[in-house]
Amino acid sequence: MTYSEAVTYLYNSRPPFHQVGAAAYKPGLENTLRLMAHVGNPHEKLRAIHVAGTNGKGSTSHLIAAALQASGLKVGLFTSPHLVSLTERIRINGKPIDEEEVAAWVTKHQAFLDELQPSFFETMTAMGFDYFVREEVNVAVVETGLGGRLDSTNVLTPILSVITNIGMDHMEFLGNTLQKIAREKAGIMKPGVPCVIGESHPQTMNVFLDKAQECGILGEGLETTDCKIWFADQCGYLRRCRLREAPECELKGIYQEHNVQTAYVALRAISNFKFQISNSAIREGFAHVVSLTGLRGRWETLCERPLTICDIGHNSHGLQYVAQQLKAMVHPQVWIVFGMVNDKDTDVVMRLLPRGDKYHYIFTTPDTQRARSAQEMLEISIQQSVFSNQPIAIDDPIEAIRYAQQHASDEDAIFIGGSNYLVSNALPLFAH
Repeated sequence: MTYSEAVTYLYNSRPPFHQVGAAAYKPGLENTLRLMAHVGNPHEKLRAIHVAGTNGKGSTSHLIAAALQASGLKVGLFTSPHLVSLTERIRINGKPIDEEEVAAWVTKHQAFLDELQPSFFETMTAMGFDYFVREEVNVAVVETGLGGRLDSTNVLTPILSVITNIGMDHMEFLGNTLQKIAREKAGIMKPGVPCVIGESHPQTMNVFLDKAQECGILGEGLETTDCKIWFADQCGYLRRCRLREAPECELKGIYQEHNVQTAYVALRAISNFKFQISNSAIREGFAHVVSLTGLRGRWETLCERPLTICDIGHNSHGLQYVAQQLKAMVHPQVWIVFGMVNDKDTDVVMRLLPRGDKYHYIFTTPDTQRARSAQEMLEISIQQSVFSNQPIAIDDPIEAIRYAQQHASDEDAIFIGGSNYLVSNALPLFAH
C-alpha cells in the first residue's frame, strides 16, 4: 500500500471528524483499548504530558514540546487536526512521521482495522503512540481530539495533565453549560497525576477542585514536589522562578499570553519531579517554537506586502482575541476572508468582528463537508446589519483569497480565518 492509498483507505473507511463532523465521533475507550492491545499497548509505555481544553491546547502543546526539545530531549508531539498533511499530527522533534511509515503501518494492521472499524482519530492515536514507543522518545506531548473523558487519548496515564481553558464549543458532545464541558475536560485528570489548569473561571473552578479532591492532588502549588493542582493564571511568572516577565514568544497572537503562561507553569511543574527544564531552555523553546515544532496557522504572517495574516481561531471563545487584533490594525484598509463550519456559534462571532469603513468582508466556504456556505454567512451578516461595507460571498476559498489580493494595496492588510479548514486551503498558496 502506498502512502496515497493509505490516506484514501483511512478517509474512505473511517471518515475523519474534520470532514464529516458528528458522524465520525465515537465516544468511549473500548475501541481504542482493543486497538492499543493489538499494537502492544504503547500507551502503557509512554511518558506523556496530556493536554486538553476548548482553545489553545495546540499552541500550548507546541510550546511545551519546544521547551522540552530545547532541553535536549527527544520529544513526540501528537496534535489534531492537520492543516495540509495528516503526517503533521505525529511528530518527533518537529519532524512529521514519514509517509512511508504511515503506509507501512496501515498495511500491517489493515486486517485488524477492517475487523474493528475504529474511527479515524482512534486509528491515528494508535499509530502515533506506537510510533513514539518504537522511536523511543523521552516524552510525548499529547493533545486531546475532542473533550477529554471519552477522548481516545485518555487511555494514557500521563506524568502531567494540562487543561488550557473552558469555552462553549462542541456542545452537542460535551454539554451546553461551562460546568458540563469542564467535567468532560476534567476527565483527563488522574489519581496522583499533577494537573495544571490554564484559566480559572468562577463557573468551572469547583468542577476542577472537586475532581482534584477525587484524584488526591489538592495542594498548595509549586512550593513542594507533592502531586498538586495548579491554576496557571494565579501562579504568575514570579513563583519559584527567576523570570520577571513573560518569555519572548514566536507566536504573536494576543491570546498566546494565556498559552505561554499555561505552558510555563506546566514546565515548571514537571521540573519539580521529572525533568530539569531550565529557564534558558524555556526561553529558547518559546522564542523558536515555530521552527522547532513546525506549528502553523497561529496569527501567522503569510506575506509582507500586503500584510497577509491567517489564524485558525474558529469559535467565539478564540475569535474574540482575533477580533481584538483586527480592531488594532492601523492599515488603511483590511480585507477579511472569512469562513466557518456549521456547528460553530456563527451569530455570536459575527457580533465580535470589527466593523467600520476600512473593513471589507469576503465570506467563503471552507473545503469541508461541515462548512457553512458563503451565502449563509452573507445572509447572517445582512440580518444582523453589523458591517459598514456590504460584504460579498465568494464560494470558492481560493477565488475569495485572490479577490482580496487583487483589491488590496501594498499598504493594506488581508486576514484569512474563521476555520482551520480555510487556513488549510490558504497555506499552499503562500508556500515558498
